[in-house]
Amino acid sequence: MTDFVLVRHGETVWHAENRYAGRTDVPLTELGHRQAAELAGWAAGQRLDAVLCSPLSRARLTAEPAATALGLTPWVDERLYEVDFGRGDGLTRAEMAEAFPEALAAFLADPVAHHLPGGEHPAAAADRAVDCLQEAARTFPDGRVLVVAHSTLLRLVLCRLLGIPLARYRQVFPALHNGALTELRLRDGQASLLRLNTPVR
Repeated sequence: MTDFVLVRHGETVWHAENRYAGRTDVPLTELGHRQAAELAGWAAGQRLDAVLCSPLSRARLTAEPAATALGLTPWVDERLYEVDFGRGDGLTRAEMAEAFPEALAAFLADPVAHHLPGGEHPAAAADRAVDCLQEAARTFPDGRVLVVAHSTLLRLVLCRLLGIPLARYRQVFPALHNGALTELRLRDGQASLLRLNTPVR
């Protein structure tokens, strides 16, 4: 049995502007850095065996203070990159509606059947991230692991592991709040959700 504490990185400049942030390395805002510090304060009082994070700086800079508080070195894994939003990266929905209205409408109706132009298929993103978590579960079979990654990726992971159709990720999990805690337990190949969007304080 392995428990995963899933955390969306702190707020970034683009998220504050409601822009899709995929593979572009967008910096944390001042609030984002405070959220990272709050996560570190929470982590200092927890039993956590490892800290995993995406290579993007918004995830690393959220994870590193927590890892330092625990005396751990973050395990940076490319499988935890955010979904690649292709031509949508850096745009608001309004800007996408101007640039590619039909593709946006199809994406909003079914993001799995119609991912954004030039973007990554959500199923491929879910597969790589779940593979990362399953490897961590084998490495820490009775452990508790902090994972700092990205909103869309983590929602896809939750759907994949809980048996929810990927196309429903926005309906079932409308948002993962920056710096909030979502905890998932993997036991004998089965997943259970222990908490969702719990504030660290």
